[in-house]
Amino acid sequence: MLLEVKDLNTYYGYSHVLQGMSLTIDQGECVALLGRNGMGKSTTLKSIMGLAKPRSGTVLYKGDDVAGYPPYKVVNAGIGYVPEERRIFPTLSVLENLAMGMKGGKLDKGNPDAWTVERVFEHFPPLKERKGSKGALLSGGEQQMLAIGRSLMGNPELLLVDEPTEGLAPLLVSEVRDMLEDIKKTGVAILLVEHNLKVAMSLAQRIYIMKKAEVAFTGTVEELDARPDIREKYLEV
Repeated sequence: MLLEVKDLNTYYGYSHVLQGMSLTIDQGECVALLGRNGMGKSTTLKSIMGLAKPRSGTVLYKGDDVAGYPPYKVVNAGIGYVPEERRIFPTLSVLENLAMGMKGGKLDKGNPDAWTVERVFEHFPPLKERKGSKGALLSGGEQQMLAIGRSLMGNPELLLVDEPTEGLAPLLVSEVRDMLEDIKKTGVAILLVEHNLKVAMSLAQRIYIMKKAEVAFTGTVEELDARPDIREKYLEV
């Protein structure tokens, strides 16, 4: 098992945001974490990344408990993070933003499968065309590509992706979905928080659905597809 989250409890002040949250991800697997707004999906990703410190529970990554690690240690362990807000550097160029994603500012030259600038450009051709452009001048779709590409430059085995299609036009939604499919094919495991059910179910092998602060359903895509009652209760507006 690549990642195993067990009984995670995270608070924001006195608010108990995650209550016994548990999930697993295997090598090369794509798992979707779904639910309405405010259920704790983003907090789950932040708790894994060390951006929100769990009060109790474990985050086992490749057998090591990384719960409570600072974010840079989580990244060094092999977990990448694409936040919902993208958080690219607006005054830096595409190339400079990608360089910021390298662990220790260095390429992994000893790994023939390492993510490099050239490999990122191969998967995201529009970024190559805009490599000298500042982040603030990119379109929403290009900024999302850059946020994903920057995380890949750290050569993660697991990528946490938070709402990658939020606010994008339908054509760009399709492009971002295809990007994630390509990344999955390279063997990178993905934990995906996504409001677009069609996108999530086209990418994931398994689904977790959250109700307030905890898991309400877990199963395969096929099992969720056969449960319109679950979709209506926990996903539909």
